[in-house]
Amino acid sequence: MSKPKVASDWLAGCAGCHMSLLDIDERILQVLELADLRATPITDLKHPDEDGVDVGILEGGINNTANEAVAKQMRSRCKYLVALGDCAVFGGVPAMRNFFTIEETLRRAYVETESTDDSGKIPDDPELCKPTNVRAVSEVVKVDLHVPGCPPDADVIFHVLAELAQGRIPEIKDEKLHWH
Repeated sequence: MSKPKVASDWLAGCAGCHMSLLDIDERILQVLELADLRATPITDLKHPDEDGVDVGILEGGINNTANEAVAKQMRSRCKYLVALGDCAVFGGVPAMRNFFTIEETLRRAYVETESTDDSGKIPDDPELCKPTNVRAVSEVVKVDLHVPGCPPDADVIFHVLAELAQGRIPEIKDEKLHWH
């Protein structure tokens, strides 16, 4: 039997969830025995296989049109989609931006910062993605499993990956919700 293929990507977030994934330490070898780790921010492959993967994992919220495209591509190429971490599950810290208009946040970031010189202007190029309000992944595509945490504990991530790699749907409740 072939190993299930797993791909991941990050969106609007801090990359802490992928760092927590790396915190499973040598247990990554156990995961690699069970699953074929494909495209991830920590591998050379950057897009999920065109012919699809079994499990897709997205970290971070969706805050622009490029993030939307990544989420839609991952959803279309995976059988089972995991939202990993509070930003993917709820919008997280990046969603605090939603208290302001996009124009206000761009003006603050590119024109009004203390380090901006007199030539500061908001970038406006047709090749740039368009910012949107920050949303949870499930507000854009169907998510099959939500793994909250900021970041989720490495033990929880290992549990989720090991269960999914063995064809089981992991339960994340009680002590596995706040594993320490």
